[in-house]
Amino acid sequence: MNDRPFHIARVDVDDPRAVSLRRILDADLDERYRDADADDTPEIAAKRAAALAVHPEQVVATLLAMDADGAPLGHVILRRLGHEWELKRLVVVAAARRRGVGRKLTAEVLDLARREGARRVILQSGRMQPESLELYAASGFTPIPVYEPYAETMPRSLCFEYVM
Repeated sequence: MNDRPFHIARVDVDDPRAVSLRRILDADLDERYRDADADDTPEIAAKRAAALAVHPEQVVATLLAMDADGAPLGHVILRRLGHEWELKRLVVVAAARRRGVGRKLTAEVLDLARREGARRVILQSGRMQPESLELYAASGFTPIPVYEPYAETMPRSLCFEYVM
């Protein structure tokens, strides 16, 4: 494991580094789920895109992990989804994996949500993301039924909660 230091910083949701990391995540997810989504109608594809989109008015915090040079290593969002708190858009760049970046970002989101009064944090993932599923389980998340806005367009999602 590479143990070079990194730090977590809170940034605006439209910070160019955050936007860039979300594009990396989108490309990775498009590749992983390409075959699973091949038979979708344009209507379902549009609804899925809306469900997965970052809605700035819902974002409570956007966190970046950065190395000592300021290069972004990872990203996560904490958002309000109605009355729920949701961990969203967690990504770690390939070169920074196995350094604890994902664990630290997850822990920071949970701590922030706890300080803001959350009773639980939920998240949506999928079977084609085994490393994410492993991280969530190791962080204490447990399975829950698929919730909206994912139930209609991604009914085979794997969803989880962390109870404070």
